[in-house]
Amino acid sequence: MINNKDMKISIRSLVEFILRSGDIYSGGFTSYDRALEGANAHRKLQKSYGDEYEAEVTLKYEVDCKGDTLTIQGRADGILFEGEKAIIDEIKTVVIELDKIEEEYNELHWAQAKCYGYIYGEKKGLDEIEIQLTYYNTETEEIKKFRRTFPIETLEKFFYDLVKEYVKWIDITRNWKQERNSAIKELEFPYSSYRKGQRNLAVAAYKTIKKEKKLFVQAPTGIGKTISTLFPAIKAIGEELSSKIFYLTAKTITRTVAEEAFTKMRDKGLKMKTITLTAKDKICFEKEKKCDPDECSYAKGHFDRINEALMDIVINRDNFVRETIEEYARKHRVCPFEFALDLSLWSDCIICDYNYVFDPKVYLKRFFAQKGDYIFLIDESHNLVDRARTMFSAQLYKKSFLEMKRNMKEKNPLIANALKKLNSYMIDMKKLCGEAKSHIQKEYPLELEELLRDFSTQCEIYFATNGTSEEEQLLELYFEALAFLKIGELYDERYITYVEKASNDVKIKVFCLDPSKLLEKAIDRGKTAVFFSATLTPLKYFKEILGGNEEDYTMALSSPFSVEQFSLLHTRNVSTRLKDRDKSYNKIVKYIEAVIEQRVGNYLVFFPSYAYLEKVCEIFQELNPEISVLMQNPSMKEKEREDFLRQFTPKPTKTLIGFAVLGGLFSEGIDFTQDRLSGSIIVGVGLPQFSLENNIIRNYFDDKNNCGYEYSYTYPGMNKVLQAAGRVIRTEQDRGVILLIDDRFGQYSYKRIFPKDWHRCIQVSNAKRVKNELRAFWKKEDV
Repeated sequence: MINNKDMKISIRSLVEFILRSGDIYSGGFTSYDRALEGANAHRKLQKSYGDEYEAEVTLKYEVDCKGDTLTIQGRADGILFEGEKAIIDEIKTVVIELDKIEEEYNELHWAQAKCYGYIYGEKKGLDEIEIQLTYYNTETEEIKKFRRTFPIETLEKFFYDLVKEYVKWIDITRNWKQERNSAIKELEFPYSSYRKGQRNLAVAAYKTIKKEKKLFVQAPTGIGKTISTLFPAIKAIGEELSSKIFYLTAKTITRTVAEEAFTKMRDKGLKMKTITLTAKDKICFEKEKKCDPDECSYAKGHFDRINEALMDIVINRDNFVRETIEEYARKHRVCPFEFALDLSLWSDCIICDYNYVFDPKVYLKRFFAQKGDYIFLIDESHNLVDRARTMFSAQLYKKSFLEMKRNMKEKNPLIANALKKLNSYMIDMKKLCGEAKSHIQKEYPLELEELLRDFSTQCEIYFATNGTSEEEQLLELYFEALAFLKIGELYDERYITYVEKASNDVKIKVFCLDPSKLLEKAIDRGKTAVFFSATLTPLKYFKEILGGNEEDYTMALSSPFSVEQFSLLHTRNVSTRLKDRDKSYNKIVKYIEAVIEQRVGNYLVFFPSYAYLEKVCEIFQELNPEISVLMQNPSMKEKEREDFLRQFTPKPTKTLIGFAVLGGLFSEGIDFTQDRLSGSIIVGVGLPQFSLENNIIRNYFDDKNNCGYEYSYTYPGMNKVLQAAGRVIRTEQDRGVILLIDDRFGQYSYKRIFPKDWHRCIQVSNAKRVKNELRAFWKKEDV
């Protein structure tokens, strides 16, 4: 959205926005070093003219917009002087063969140069000016030039026609901001009173935003984290402390909570344009077709219709949820995904996945190419640690190179040869493993980088000539190569490279061990951030790993619920360690039976693995055939997940048990309210599987702060436990039981990261004690 306080737009952005037309086309690829090649080509051409050429000339023009000033500026590639005559030179680097480029190859190229020509000519008092388009092929180093002479009057009309169209958008923005800010000023907290801790969180969030810091909050379930962070952020927008909120989530369900919060505030008078971004593969109308104008009718002519679609929805709607975006995309026949991305520019709050802000391969460059004044609200931020490691890492497989080499052998020998070298490199890396399954090195694989650059360049040349519609697998491998190269730019002492042999293949991975600095840099693209979660514990760990500094703030809030609402039990006589699991099955079954016998209800039993889950579930069903049982499986589709949850009905008349996996679909982000869940039984301390990556992380942090085991195993595991336990009490009316099954919960290393309201945890050593404790607990409710 246009910022009326300081209205500036680049000449290129103005031209590309107002004059865009044509199809969405998946061509025009840019490799890792293509931008560098382009810059070098520009310098080469500029120097070739000698003293008669002035390179990189900044041009600026100010236009009055009803009392505000719009600054339009840009930098011409060069001005060539031939005697007294000045010629505007616009350089474009290409990989396409130059004989396929005619004078009308791209209207936008001329448009950009014409704007430069008008600004320069008007400043110099010229009657006419000559403009040159220079096309340079970076592969062949061939040059092709086109020249035109334009009267300044003609360029003036062209320039002001562009400005006139853009001013329409300025007016829409100006009017909207006045209406929005006025409504925000009058907006009151949407509930009659604050819950315990809620006002403290809202005040802390506002102060953090105002001071442009980061805040890390452990806020237990029930406080109302979403409204407590959104409300102060909205107030800051109204005071023009920021221009945009990014509400970031890891899961769809938490996006829905944010949407509901805005609905609640709109009912109280809020005026705000909000958008929820949906993944491309979910919102696409023609999933079975390629993103190509020859196949997809929405890609065909998309840019001819997109501005009209934007104007329509921006004027008529404020809440840009998926259904609304799809409605207008169908109405105007535009791609819904690209439509949503453009619409985000005209939104006051963007509700989206973490990757739109943090992932270096796909983050929204339209916002983050330079620093902005954005507010980041990061929900369920305990999830960001693993997600960040994934986003900041990249991997490649030998088999992909070999199979594609065979496929391209006849089609394109140059690509096949590049793939042959990559395959040979992977063979050499495999040899480094020796008899072991892996090889680890601190150094970045520079030789691989050079091979990938060559491969990506050959792919670009091939795609420019042949298109991509028939080469989906090659295109996918090309993007994987670019991703690897992109991550390589970030490589430092917080990374490691490893090679791993696995099932007739070889994997090489550049692995981010510590994402803190990269997360910090991402947040620095905005103004301030609030990280919040019910399980952001221990806070010191999360503040460090999520990129906090000493001057940033932390806050730990107490649960708004009474400790009388739940019974927390811990079994002392069961070990769930891998070596002891065979001996634990029957004990766990007895504890499950002891819990469910005391109250008809719905229960969840969480396990550290599917194998463990299946074994205990099998024994339980043999002994209790009358009890209804649901079991999570590893490949659950969305409908199966919904069916699973649908059976957890309020006020059940018979007992239902769901067997699920810790850290999986049903252990977080789900509200079991209205007596839908009577208890959670948690088997094990949630330790991640012992693996090469986790052990590498452990070694790294052992060297850094002697907390390797805690950072790689204990804290991530305990977070899963806390999330699973948090399903039970969601409102003031809920009551339920939490049973922890594992002797390690009694160790200090675990007890010290228990929430404050777990201090009344009762130790039990047999099923009879469980029955007695729960009988007394449920009796209190019945009185």
